[in-house]
Amino acid sequence: MRTRYHSPSPLSPALTRIKRIGAALALSLPMLAAAAGEGAETSAWGLGIGVISAQKAYAGADRENRVLPVILYENSWVRVLGPVAEVKLPRLGISDSQHIDFRLVARYDGSGYEADDAPILGGMAKRKSGVWVGGKATWHNEFANLGAEWTADVTGHSKGQRFSLSLEKNWRLGQQVMLAPRLGATWYDKKYVDYYYGVRAGEATPGRAAYSGKAGVNIELSLRGTYLFDPRNSVFVDVGVTRLATEIKASPLAGRSTENRVFAGYLYRF
Repeated sequence: MRTRYHSPSPLSPALTRIKRIGAALALSLPMLAAAAGEGAETSAWGLGIGVISAQKAYAGADRENRVLPVILYENSWVRVLGPVAEVKLPRLGISDSQHIDFRLVARYDGSGYEADDAPILGGMAKRKSGVWVGGKATWHNEFANLGAEWTADVTGHSKGQRFSLSLEKNWRLGQQVMLAPRLGATWYDKKYVDYYYGVRAGEATPGRAAYSGKAGVNIELSLRGTYLFDPRNSVFVDVGVTRLATEIKASPLAGRSTENRVFAGYLYRF
């Protein structure tokens, strides 16, 4: 395992760094949400630092290890966490132990790449990351939390859509330890898969056949752990693995059938 470094580019180096940090933050969002707490009725700020290690599926891609800041803000109406912003809509109460939260969501997605990100991408046209907007609903009950989210690429780069379902169970062990296993499935439409994993006719080589992507479903399994020193200070670790859809694994760009990531860090709530 080795840390991947890029020499500074004369073309928009600051923008490139922002995009990579945004992608890393997106991977860390489930864990950070638990550390921030749910349903804040007053304004809450948080600041911390994290380390993320992630392996993408592109053939020959190095494992990426990065240090990044953790910044969050939440009140009764909005929640901003890294590259994701949510508007809280009125919740639906079912019983004393059940309710459904509804939210509008906008998130930066860091799926884009450049030709030098992996050997298999040499000669490929750049694929841009995008901003995804949509809505989500989460059914909270005494057994587990069931979530559904739909978003679309409003920047028009991939012109794609995706829909995800997730099941998460939260356990609190004493006053300081929280554990949360999570199972999720995300459907990506044909336009998304074709944009990020397809190979256009002009990009085909003897070792990289042309490929037109099709819609598929990724499956993710993760485990999050949080240790609370006190109401303000906490440390966390989140480990996850994603099994790629058959339609993605069939791409000549893919050298792996899974992706994985580990995120750990510290958060202080003001």
